[in-house]
Amino acid sequence: MVSSCAAAQRDTRDVALLAVSKTFDADAVREAAACGQRAFGENYIQEAVEKIALLADLGLEWHCIGPVQSNKTRLVAQNFDWVHTIDRLKIAQRLSEQRPPSMAPLNCCLQVNIDGGATKSGLAPEEVATLAREVMALPGLRLRGLMTLPEPADRVEDQLTVHRRARALFDTLRAQGLPLDTLSMGMSGDMEAAIAAGSTMVRVGTALFGRRPARA
Repeated sequence: MVSSCAAAQRDTRDVALLAVSKTFDADAVREAAACGQRAFGENYIQEAVEKIALLADLGLEWHCIGPVQSNKTRLVAQNFDWVHTIDRLKIAQRLSEQRPPSMAPLNCCLQVNIDGGATKSGLAPEEVATLAREVMALPGLRLRGLMTLPEPADRVEDQLTVHRRARALFDTLRAQGLPLDTLSMGMSGDMEAAIAAGSTMVRVGTALFGRRPARA
């Protein structure tokens, strides 16, 4: 990430590293935490909740970056610090209602299908502003920004095109008065392009942990 920031002439303090620890065990997370990593992203909610409990002594920051179904909202609301994948008001409402009053509001990103991928989850860009304002009105949530997960592209130029589209949407929403500070985009394979386009949070798994183990 440091070299990608240098290439884009950006301060490393302006880009957060989210370690994607899905399928890696608690020992792998503990080792990464010992090296100074504090924020971890998980896709599989039940697996994550067990890991969070095992590592409670470390005071880590946990991000839900996988799809959230209605029957899993309570687990997310009670265990995570962030959720990146809100794309329906119903899910946002359930998360807000189920967030314990003793916990800080759940930090939220809206997932945007920025390149129109047919199999991708997420809002169409033109739908984002409406849901953003609805989420802002929910007491258990704190709207932070947008998350994108575009289709893989081999050419850096193609990666940049899509990521710049997301950054333009982010800037437009901010200009409309939405208090967004987080643009979660870019993974191991397109991190350089994402940072060049203005990502404030990159989600990196393979580059940190190595080859991902198969799930049982």
